[in-house]
Amino acid sequence: MLDHFNFSYHVSQVDRRNIPASGRTMIIANHPLGALDGLALLRLVGEIRPDVKIVANDLLMGFDGLRNLVLPVDNIGGRTGRQQLKAIMSCLHNEEAVIIFPAGEVSRISPSGVKDQKWNQNYLKLAQKTNSPLLPVHIGGRNSMLFYTSSIVYRPLSTIQLANEMFRQKNRRIPMQVGQAIPIQELAQLPLSDKEKNKLVKRHLYRIAKGKKPLLKTEKTVEHPQNRQSIKHELKQSEHLGSTKDNKQIYLFDYDPMSVTMKEIGRLREIAFRKVGEGTGERSDLDKFDQHYRHLILWDEEELEIVGAYRIGEVARYMKEEKPNKIYSAELFQYSCDMEPYFEQGIELGRSFIQPKYWGKRSLDYLWYGIGAYLNKHPEIRYMFGSVSLSNNYPQAAKDFIVSFYSLYFSDKEHLARSFTPYQVSAEHKDIISGLFCGNNYEEDFKVLKEQLGHFGASVPTLFKQYSELCESRRCTLLRLWRRC
Repeated sequence: MLDHFNFSYHVSQVDRRNIPASGRTMIIANHPLGALDGLALLRLVGEIRPDVKIVANDLLMGFDGLRNLVLPVDNIGGRTGRQQLKAIMSCLHNEEAVIIFPAGEVSRISPSGVKDQKWNQNYLKLAQKTNSPLLPVHIGGRNSMLFYTSSIVYRPLSTIQLANEMFRQKNRRIPMQVGQAIPIQELAQLPLSDKEKNKLVKRHLYRIAKGKKPLLKTEKTVEHPQNRQSIKHELKQSEHLGSTKDNKQIYLFDYDPMSVTMKEIGRLREIAFRKVGEGTGERSDLDKFDQHYRHLILWDEEELEIVGAYRIGEVARYMKEEKPNKIYSAELFQYSCDMEPYFEQGIELGRSFIQPKYWGKRSLDYLWYGIGAYLNKHPEIRYMFGSVSLSNNYPQAAKDFIVSFYSLYFSDKEHLARSFTPYQVSAEHKDIISGLFCGNNYEEDFKVLKEQLGHFGASVPTLFKQYSELCESRRCTLLRLWRRC
């Protein structure tokens, strides 16, 4: 239909980068024209990701090319049935993108210009139920004065004229401006009613067109994926450590500032960490330490994807170069001189991630196979150390239980390091916790920990559990814990 009318749009490359390439996203937009602006937005998002659908008039289901892209609603009757809402939620739960026009009808003229009328609040409720960020898009363009005049005189007449308005848009090119995503958690925390939040989001969207400061806190969209064949080519040039039974490949990759592999690692790190309430908030998670470290990468040969990665710091080399500032954990801990023998025969591990689609598929175990292969090639390495974070997504009480348990069984008796910002267990929970753990039976106290965390809908963080159980006779030490904010 767009090609038939020679109807197009223009959007800056900066704005195009604001469209997330993956993950559940609710895209909200104003509706200045009718069918054509919706189809143009559908095409724009479709250029970035194929898993996009649009909530639109059920009449569009009559077009074969649109049937699989439309989530139909009865715009004319003004009703959205339960099954239609379930279909929208299903797409979001499947990590797809859904386009919604909250007004549910074409913009009309008003004293302040051509704008949407009242927005329906359903999009807010759906976003909150599915924990989906809102991506605001402002669409430029307008219909004819005849349309707006008839809308004032007799509104149903203007609706009938929409078909004619499509022909008036022939050979037109409209502007689109894509804002940064609004985390739904930010909206949920505002002490406002849904009605007030709805008005705030609408005002936020219209400010995008004017280049004004956003009203709501936003989040940068993660970078778009790198070329998979280019990543594969780079990995083939790196050190191959082994293969898994299901044909995943394990590589040891050295940093290159121009590397597409490093850019993809930074992108996937940010996605994985945001999923658990962390992340830098930037488009990519790479830091100054990446250039000094080696990168253990798990590669899916069939899907041509990086499954996950670990960062390995060959600390002995840094010490010989007298550059201890290359050690990431030294920014979090003050190490004592007694730590030097561990540095001389140790490696620092950290920044591990598994991209969310591979969670629960033994991927972390495979990375540990890779670490084992690395250690086999480097028998001089006797120690592994590094920092592990505890997400602030955990309730305060759950964090207190976790820190107390691991401090009890894995405390730093040698005083090898001191955290610059040590975690403080709240006075409210300290006495309760001290009476729950006996302190001389790890297995029984671990059961108590799991039971207590269950009360908060939480579980023991995977890395805390794995790091402590990797070592024989619990020869693992947790230095004073640092709280990541």
